[in-house]
Amino acid sequence: MDMLPRKVVDAPSVEVFKTRLDLSATCYCGRCPFLWQFFSRGPNVLHQDSSAPQAAFFSPLQKVMLPPNTFQGKVAFITGGGTGLGKGMTTALSSLGAKCVIASRKLDVLKGTADEISSKTGNKVHAIQCDVRDPVSVKNAVAETIQVAGHPDVVINNAAGNFISPSERLSANAWKTITDIVLNGTAFVTLEIGKELIKVKKGAAFLAITTIYAESGSGFVLPSASAKAGVEAMSKSLAAEWGRYGMRFNVIQPGPIKTKGAFSRLDPTGAFEKKMIERIPCGRLGTIEEIANLAAYFCSDYASWVNGAVIRMDGGEYVSMAGEFNDLKKVTKEQWDTMEAMIRKTKGS
Repeated sequence: MDMLPRKVVDAPSVEVFKTRLDLSATCYCGRCPFLWQFFSRGPNVLHQDSSAPQAAFFSPLQKVMLPPNTFQGKVAFITGGGTGLGKGMTTALSSLGAKCVIASRKLDVLKGTADEISSKTGNKVHAIQCDVRDPVSVKNAVAETIQVAGHPDVVINNAAGNFISPSERLSANAWKTITDIVLNGTAFVTLEIGKELIKVKKGAAFLAITTIYAESGSGFVLPSASAKAGVEAMSKSLAAEWGRYGMRFNVIQPGPIKTKGAFSRLDPTGAFEKKMIERIPCGRLGTIEEIANLAAYFCSDYASWVNGAVIRMDGGEYVSMAGEFNDLKKVTKEQWDTMEAMIRKTKGS
């Protein structure tokens, strides 16, 4: 979940709206024992106490699915890499051999994360300040990335912002704040890096992180839904156009992943979490390991024929909410017996 309530919708600053998935960096590799030390659930991921019995069938695997050194010799550029999901994906890529560059506005947070990940994985992580809303800042950050690490082989657009509000309360500034981060920011990063790659005739794997409501739309998050839908259209468009330059573009739509930062403000009583779990067929929330694994796969050479894909990873939440008759799962066996008998009596009538 990347939507947090805010009491102001006409703020002069992005600080009012800005939020990222506050996910701890966690990932495991059973084939690489030394990786276990730096992939463990961090303090920001809350205990998940799912009462759904089917959850036992869908326990998340706590290991990396790709071989060690999958990204050896590769450069990865991750926006929003200092915290949350970005930090988790950076940790996974770094553990698999990548030289990572993380970018966001807060340099102090970036440096702390870079040092933390580097000390655990043994691979260099560079911290570069970048405001994705500003094309000049993006241009400078890309130039610095090329200078310190080389041209990226992997680009993950993860920087995000969101807030919840009735659409009739939205101001022009509120709309612009979110679309500048999500849609324009992704475009500025993608186009700037893409142009540099074309100059040197180098390919790359691009990955965007959106959400399941980018496909369906959703009330009360209008700017985010619109901007993320635009990101998906951009990714599919460039997948068709820039494949000739050796570039691939894919999208992950994460479902709800419980984190302290998001849930403490979105769901302080825990009532919303229970409702979410009830509508997820797998009976539990997602984990950072699962998102990181899918992201690593999409960005690896194992996915070299995956281009223009948009993948939901939500335990079936989207299809559960979409089906008109899915609430019939609440009907008991006895009620079904009664209804079946009534239906049989109507045959031929």
